[in-house]
Amino acid sequence: MNRPIDLSVPKLRLGGIRPDFPIIAGMVPSGTRVLDIGCGDGDLLQFLQLEREVDGRGMELSQDGVNASVARGLAVVQGDADADLVDYPNGAFDVVILSQSLQVLHYPRLVLEQMLRIGHSAIVSFPNFGYWRVRWALALRGRMPLTSDLPVPWYDTANIHLCTILDFLALCQDMDLHIEQGLTLGRRGNVKAIGAAPGRANLFGEQGVFLLQKR
Repeated sequence: MNRPIDLSVPKLRLGGIRPDFPIIAGMVPSGTRVLDIGCGDGDLLQFLQLEREVDGRGMELSQDGVNASVARGLAVVQGDADADLVDYPNGAFDVVILSQSLQVLHYPRLVLEQMLRIGHSAIVSFPNFGYWRVRWALALRGRMPLTSDLPVPWYDTANIHLCTILDFLALCQDMDLHIEQGLTLGRRGNVKAIGAAPGRANLFGEQGVFLLQKR
């Protein structure tokens, strides 16, 4: 679960990148075939092409995101991860990525199954609802939290399946998935391996980032 991660990936090549991009890039071998699900305007896909020279493809639900990605010269198609991954053949990619989109899916378990059908490995990152600042907002203020990873009020958010790191670990166990790497990203960008202390990771990790494979 704690294979060394390559954190030597330059963090400022694009400027203003999300802090999980270098972590994800460190999990992606150079020159591999990559599918980025929910790729938005293509920031991560472009970063991986620059830093890892991947053969990258993207899927994005919004037409605006597709248009922005294509304008950058990226190979991105419009599609719904909940329904359209079945169209990809088995083993079409080396790595399939779902970055900060797990919580907006209608069927996250089915999407994970599809990711590991069409890819040899999967990378998943998501905001951790077990983070202590989230707990503080609920326990002391009695209000749905607003954090850097959950910045939108409850009535405007696209999130429908928020989970904690412990929830995700339990799902992986239930699905009999092998966690090749499990990392947390803190508020100040510090990266820690989950290791043998998942409860602590669940409390202090603002994001979870996982590299998964079938057993």
